[in-house]
Amino acid sequence: MVALKIRQFGNSRGVILPKEELDRMQVDLGDTVYLTRAPGGSRLTPYDPDFEAQMDMARRVMKKRRNALRELAK
Repeated sequence: MVALKIRQFGNSRGVILPKEELDRMQVDLGDTVYLTRAPGGSRLTPYDPDFEAQMDMARRVMKKRRNALRELAK
């Protein structure tokens, strides 16, 4: 567990994440992270849950329509 202090940044408030945690999350300056509600609190992740759901659906369609997509790719 890492304790983070809330700090003032201009008119906003935020926390500074340790470099080790950013490395573990595989994010860097300019990347976007998502704060989502989770059981018992919140979750910070580099993955957009809505995008992941869309990609899962796209994978299912591509698998189902594999032959049609092959023909279109010619």
